[in-house]
Amino acid sequence: MTGRKPYESGDNYREQALKLYPWVCARCAREFGGKQLRMLTVHHKDHNHDHNPSDGSNWELLCIYCHDNEHQRYMEADAQGDIQREEPVAGTHNPFVGLDLLLKGQS
Repeated sequence: MTGRKPYESGDNYREQALKLYPWVCARCAREFGGKQLRMLTVHHKDHNHDHNPSDGSNWELLCIYCHDNEHQRYMEADAQGDIQREEPVAGTHNPFVGLDLLLKGQS
């Protein structure tokens, strides 16, 4: 066991989101409860399913219809090139800087 909370690893973020937020779709405002609660899903606002902060800041509850619509709109925008993706920053650290001087000093 890693000692991390389940929602931090992404295992139970739905249960955590249901504790944090009212059982209402954030798009259509439909209320859910009982057996219908299974129709309420967790949407990751940044579309990164591995980004599950414990405060729920990357989540919103959407009904399955609004959730499908949100992902369809995202896929269409992505296909049209309208989505800007952050490029990973290349590492700038060079552990060998000054190594030649150290080696010359020892000879």
